[in-house]
Amino acid sequence: MTMEEILTSAFKSPAPLNWSDLFLRLCMAAVLGMAVMGVYRVSRRGIPRNHSFEVTLVLLAILIAMVTKVIGDSVARAFSLVGALSIVRFRTVVRDTQDTAYVIFAVVVGMAAGANLLPIAIAGLVIVLAVALLLRWRRPIPSWSNETECSLQLKVALGTLIDEITVNYFPRHLESFQLISLSTASKGMALEAGYNVRLRSKVSPTDLVRELNKIEGVQSVELVSPEALGNK
Repeated sequence: MTMEEILTSAFKSPAPLNWSDLFLRLCMAAVLGMAVMGVYRVSRRGIPRNHSFEVTLVLLAILIAMVTKVIGDSVARAFSLVGALSIVRFRTVVRDTQDTAYVIFAVVVGMAAGANLLPIAIAGLVIVLAVALLLRWRRPIPSWSNETECSLQLKVALGTLIDEITVNYFPRHLESFQLISLSTASKGMALEAGYNVRLRSKVSPTDLVRELNKIEGVQSVELVSPEALGNK
């Protein structure tokens, strides 16, 4: 696009607003947004969901449809909206990576509604629903067994001696343990140690985490079964 075309697009008068078409597209975006929310609910059935996130999917589809209508074919308005929206900062951490995909899904559906490309939105809804249901099957997570080798992650203050913990506490609670990683954290103010461990027969995971957490200098304890991780 030449500079003359950009300037012409920037100063071109907007086309007359068709109110019936506008309301139709926004209502269509709302319906498609609720369809995205429905796909999300079906695919995440049995998993705790955030109602606020579900509402956000619907509202996001409507807002993106509005943005698409505002931009139209104007390059200048597109750049203006990019600059205006760049000041928005989202601090909420997405709980699951799949939730990010549904945010993008709502955005694309909203764009399709705003651009009057309903067949693309409908086809996307059908395909995403089918794939989400197909991939929803997963093996049940096995119950915790003390015969299973687990992963233990310890984060301790820099002054705390890792060797002292392994000598005084590990033998009482663990059948076996092996150091597999050691690194600094918190800008060099803490140490993170990773172990492969196997619990003693009469020691529960809760007992181990509780006892380690009582030690002065221990900042965090994480005990994870490899089988549970493999089934996520």
